[in-house]
Amino acid sequence: MRRLGALLCAAVLALAGAPVAGAVEPWFGNSVGTATQVISVVGVGGSKAMMDVYQRDATGWQAVAAGIPASIGANGMAAETHDGNMATPMGVFSLDFAFGTAPNPGGGLQYVQITDNNHWWDGDVKSPTYNTMQVCQKAQCPFNTDPASGTENLNISAYKHAVVMGVNKARIPGNGGAFFIHTTDGGPTAGCVAIDDAKLVQIMQWLRPGAVIAVAK
Repeated sequence: MRRLGALLCAAVLALAGAPVAGAVEPWFGNSVGTATQVISVVGVGGSKAMMDVYQRDATGWQAVAAGIPASIGANGMAAETHDGNMATPMGVFSLDFAFGTAPNPGGGLQYVQITDNNHWWDGDVKSPTYNTMQVCQKAQCPFNTDPASGTENLNISAYKHAVVMGVNKARIPGNGGAFFIHTTDGGPTAGCVAIDDAKLVQIMQWLRPGAVIAVAK
């Protein structure tokens, strides 16, 4: 346990750059239940947002990183999301697991490395595995792999590193899927949250199961 504590402390210091003194009362304080790690994303206009990172201990909430520029959906944020609306969903969502084309950078979340073109995020609304990661060769996939269906092949540069946001976990067809925090290419997203890859790696190394992301205008 002492070794784990040391690792967590090192991760926080690396993420923060410098300690942020004093407990704060963040905007999401009454919305995240018992979560002790929160990634806050607040829109600042258009497809831009600002990300802050918080952890909670016995003294309250502490900011461990602040003012991280983020790109969001080309159409900003929306209270409800639907396939094709190009907006980032507002609300509080779990951070379920991580993946990427790069090797696992470490951290507390399960990590799936994408090493080929056989990893997909199923966007086919007629598929029973809609809004889940699937592994299959294109010709053998039991769902529509055409990009027009909403299915994504995950072997792309924007997914050098990514964390899955638990949006539409009921997998209601048409209510949106494939929402991630991922590596930015500098432009707006189709509804994800994108940040600098080096900063994303630091956050991934810090994250532990039970962390959430809180998104608001």
